[in-house]
Amino acid sequence: MRHPLVRRLRHALVALLLAVSALIPLTAVSAQAAPAREAAVSAQAALAREAAAPGTGPWHTSGRRLLDAQNQPVRMAGINWFGFETANYVAHGLWSRDYKSMTDQMKSLGYNTIRLPYSDDIFKGTTPNGISYANGLNADLQGLNSLQVMDKIVDYAGSIGLKVVLDRHRPDSSAQSALWYTSAVPESTWISDLKALATRYRGNSAVVGIDLHNEPHDPACWGCGDQATDWRLAAERAGNAVLAANPDLLIFVEGVQTVGGKSYWWGGNLAGAAAAPVRLNVPNRLVYSAHDYATSVAQQPWFSDPSFPANMPAIWDEHWGYLFKQNTAPVLLGEFGTTLQAGVDQKWLAALVDYLRPTKTAGADSFQWTFWSWNPNSGDTGGILKDDWQSVDTVKDGYLASIKAPGFAAGGSGGGDDTTAPSAPTGLTVTGTTASSVSLSWSASTDDTGVTGYDVYRGTTKAGSATGTSFTDTGLTAGTSYGYTVRARDAAGNTSAASASVTAKTSGSGGGDAGCTATYKVSSDWGSGFNADVTVKNTGSTATKGWRVTWTWEGPQSISGMWNASYTQTGKAVTVTDAGHNGALAPGATASFGFGAAPGGATAPALTCRTS
Repeated sequence: MRHPLVRRLRHALVALLLAVSALIPLTAVSAQAAPAREAAVSAQAALAREAAAPGTGPWHTSGRRLLDAQNQPVRMAGINWFGFETANYVAHGLWSRDYKSMTDQMKSLGYNTIRLPYSDDIFKGTTPNGISYANGLNADLQGLNSLQVMDKIVDYAGSIGLKVVLDRHRPDSSAQSALWYTSAVPESTWISDLKALATRYRGNSAVVGIDLHNEPHDPACWGCGDQATDWRLAAERAGNAVLAANPDLLIFVEGVQTVGGKSYWWGGNLAGAAAAPVRLNVPNRLVYSAHDYATSVAQQPWFSDPSFPANMPAIWDEHWGYLFKQNTAPVLLGEFGTTLQAGVDQKWLAALVDYLRPTKTAGADSFQWTFWSWNPNSGDTGGILKDDWQSVDTVKDGYLASIKAPGFAAGGSGGGDDTTAPSAPTGLTVTGTTASSVSLSWSASTDDTGVTGYDVYRGTTKAGSATGTSFTDTGLTAGTSYGYTVRARDAAGNTSAASASVTAKTSGSGGGDAGCTATYKVSSDWGSGFNADVTVKNTGSTATKGWRVTWTWEGPQSISGMWNASYTQTGKAVTVTDAGHNGALAPGATASFGFGAAPGGATAPALTCRTS
């Protein structure tokens, strides 16, 4: 790792002071010599403290923990910055910003690690495209090939104290592959390129490891013994080749899709590692890595389980969390992300963050993670940055605040000098309600180093996080009372006492009024879209002439077609009226209509029904 200029000057100053003090005889010690020796001792102490900072040097493992070169536990709390794996052959966003500016911003937000995807194309001397040099941007990248630009990003990240995980994301820039090889990129090329990368960064402690292949999936298997499809055996071949070239690197091994007939997210199923662990020739270098996503990527059966999100910890335990909990190896959640548009996604992310263990309480004895993604141009998740490549999605970033570790091991058992919690928020007030939401605001807390966010609790359940002093809780039941409190957080993960509680009641009566009710059921959901059916029932004592059902989506859902009724949609508000032939309903009679909409994963809206 390159040392910043100030660090090199500090080393030179200490050397000079020690040399001067050594030349002064003990009998000639004077009032002028004492300060020089004291300065030398003070500088030495400062350097010793700096050398002992968490994260120094190459890393290794011990049970479920990651340790730095001085055996201090560290926590990776990072971000994915993609682009080298695409036809741009370079990290994205450099068309509008300088790479140093973006890397600085990552650090300022509390991310300490960059996971950097690439494809094997960059070993062919590819010329990056999509870099702006206007007004002095990226000036030192001009004329460099893709690998040389990667060198610049790695070196700069290291110079400001960040670490890098290199991720072999694709065999070439065209698409991901189920297996680690294709007809165009055989296993021999994959291993040769991994070794070349390991050799390139040998001695550069900014690069802590390599993720061998992104998201193996069917027909990839785990422990089946077939050399052509057994990902566990392939990971051993590649991992040992990397360690032969650079024994200081961590080897990140993802899961597969299907184990024992049970399918999970691509790369996320590590259930097979219990009976068939990865075996590497260099001990204490293996890190298992999983991926986990929300409904904005694809609908899964566990999202519609009646117990959701309480069912999720057991699912994570089964597929990858058990390796950490049984002290087998560290586990990196290498990718997880969502647009956060659907209420179910918001609950999923809040539950997942809690599962990953807050830095304040667990320190570095925690799951490692790199969020997907920094880039806003990830179609099914979006990013921490908004579309202008400058502004931060503070809501999304706020969800991650409790598991960040700017100093690699701040808080909990990992250390950290700041142990003072912020003051409790005051003035918690309900500012508005709808049939499915409650809006809150409060006065800002104070802290000696600054408040970084707030956690909002609905009873004892964490409803979400905010970086400002307001929050809207969505996906609620009409006509229901809820109690809320708020806690403040600082950068070290210290959490305040709870605010005074307030109670809010959502409007409506949970299904209808004015002579009818409307019930809503999703008939199919495939992630990018869904179909739903609504049943209208006359609850009055006289026949209806017609009926109207209204609701407001919580997310960005848009109706694409409807049958047995007419509709209008303005923004998130939907109004549905009978189709004429089904408007007249006798007391107790029902009528049904259905529709298609997108995207999927929508929380069931609160419906209001009125008759005429």
